[in-house]
Amino acid sequence: MKNSLSHRLSIIFISLLLSFTTGCSHSEQQKLYIHKEKLDTYFATLNEHDRFMGSVTLCKQGEIVYQTAIGFSNIEKKIKADNNTPYCIGSISKTFTAVLVLKAAEEKRLSLADTLATFFPKIDNAKNITLEHMLYHRSGIYNITNEKDFLKINTKKQNKEEMLKRIGSHKSLFAPNSKMEYSNSNYILLSYILEKVYNKSYSQLIKEYITIPLELENTYYSTEIEEKETSSYVFEQNEWKNQKRTSPTQTIGAGGLISTSKEIALFIQAIFDHTLLSKESIAKMTTLKDNAFGIGLFHVPFYTYSGYAHTGGIDGFQSIWVYIPKDQVILSVTSNALSYDINSISVAVLSTAYDIPFDIPSFDVIEVNLDELTQYTGIYVSNQLPLTIHVFIENNTLKAQATRQPSFPLRPTQKDKFTFDNAGIAMEFKVNEKSMTLKQRGMSFNFQLKQE
Repeated sequence: MKNSLSHRLSIIFISLLLSFTTGCSHSEQQKLYIHKEKLDTYFATLNEHDRFMGSVTLCKQGEIVYQTAIGFSNIEKKIKADNNTPYCIGSISKTFTAVLVLKAAEEKRLSLADTLATFFPKIDNAKNITLEHMLYHRSGIYNITNEKDFLKINTKKQNKEEMLKRIGSHKSLFAPNSKMEYSNSNYILLSYILEKVYNKSYSQLIKEYITIPLELENTYYSTEIEEKETSSYVFEQNEWKNQKRTSPTQTIGAGGLISTSKEIALFIQAIFDHTLLSKESIAKMTTLKDNAFGIGLFHVPFYTYSGYAHTGGIDGFQSIWVYIPKDQVILSVTSNALSYDINSISVAVLSTAYDIPFDIPSFDVIEVNLDELTQYTGIYVSNQLPLTIHVFIENNTLKAQATRQPSFPLRPTQKDKFTFDNAGIAMEFKVNEKSMTLKQRGMSFNFQLKQE
């Protein structure tokens, strides 16, 4: 789901998933071999410093080449996670829903050219919105999870009529197909449309078309939250704090599914080897609009390689899958406790598949007194990005806040250098020059201190 469903901070003002540059050539990469032991050390380091709990699966050419589970599925009950631990996967649910819609189109139960008015005419602009617009997030339908009070009611169970009333209470944001804007409402409505055309529940459709054929035992959708299910956490005040679960009835096929890293990988493999969909449907699914977005997926670069991916974030859960067609590489990460950048984790694990070196992160912290921190504060502006960054002190902690973004704490690592690990952000200040350089995922942006 979109970040309003999560208490985690998400810095989205700089780059898309995995985008970065490197000076390392492919021939240089081939000289190196990253052992499984190094990945084990990588995840042990993250776990030791309260950065990650969850599961990881890496496949290459149909074989699992690395798999691990770290931490607990429930800290309070001391239940350890294993490779079969199921996690809420948030917006990765959209990939499942996209497959069901494309399958329904193959079976002539619907057409992507059908308008929303055919199913739910009371939604604003429904006559001009097609199912294809919704699949590509080009419908203009208001994102229900952006409602001001969403986090006050997200734990409450709601039926279809209540959800339709909420979605229908908002006006269209823009003319259909005029631009792309991510909206969970699209995939909530698509889930209801699937239920209509099949006269079956979304849960039944997931079973019939995906989990039973693929023999996935820990992937499902349920309107109820069971006590035995994995808990999620955010790291606050030096401890993991249990998060309340968003009711799956409020997210359904936009973010309500549960799965494991292994079963997500098997699902992605079944998509691209045409087990679930025809070649024509896969071609449609991977046809990109706005140079990035397909149906239930988006395009990602990894060094010189090209792939597809989708991410998920709901409550304290985060997840990602990545598929690189050229070498049939699949990565799946599911997490219930993360205070680190999931994209950095993805890069480290994918690097193993290509014998590319990666670093074990260091979480050493240096002591900086309040007087020293004060010299970094102020408003910073850049010619490279249309935003300002406010650097300030709160509760003896240096923090930064970009335009229209939540604030985030900065961890001192060296003199004049700070990081925010959750988003892979590094800031280096040059006090005498009244400047700051912000780095994220291989990109660098220069900022100047705004004169008062």
